[in-house]
Amino acid sequence: MCPQTCSATVTRLEISYANQRVRRELTAIILGLMNTALGYVLVFVGGGLGAAARHWVNRTTLALVGPDYPAGTLIVNISGSIAMGMLAGWFAFRGETTTAEQRLFLTTGVLGGFTTFSAFALDTRLMWERHDVVPALVYAAASVILSVVGLIAGMFTVRALLS
Repeated sequence: MCPQTCSATVTRLEISYANQRVRRELTAIILGLMNTALGYVLVFVGGGLGAAARHWVNRTTLALVGPDYPAGTLIVNISGSIAMGMLAGWFAFRGETTTAEQRLFLTTGVLGGFTTFSAFALDTRLMWERHDVVPALVYAAASVILSVVGLIAGMFTVRALLS
């Protein structure tokens, strides 16, 4: 009697073990997908908040300064760079107090929606800090000059296509 009972028990245990392993693997896959999806949601929400804040700054400075000078953009770029520097410093010295999700929400999300200039400033500073002075200067100059040239080229292309 034992060989049949033992065999059935072993078979049940094997199936149970296989199901647990499959469940663990599926759970890991699902959690990985949820983390990826959560990252996109965090960037989406943070970006929306940052863009709304940028719009508020632009409207406020337009009302205060007028349309002749891009004061809103200047304020956004400088304040975004200050905020990025403060966050980078906090993460470097107190990073264990924040999660990857919080960092993603604040930097790529909120500040990314507020200004991409803050990311440019951080990249330049990190290159400088690594003593990559010439590449940092080339990167900074190329970013500013090529961005303006790209804007002009884009405007020219649309004007050429529409006229």
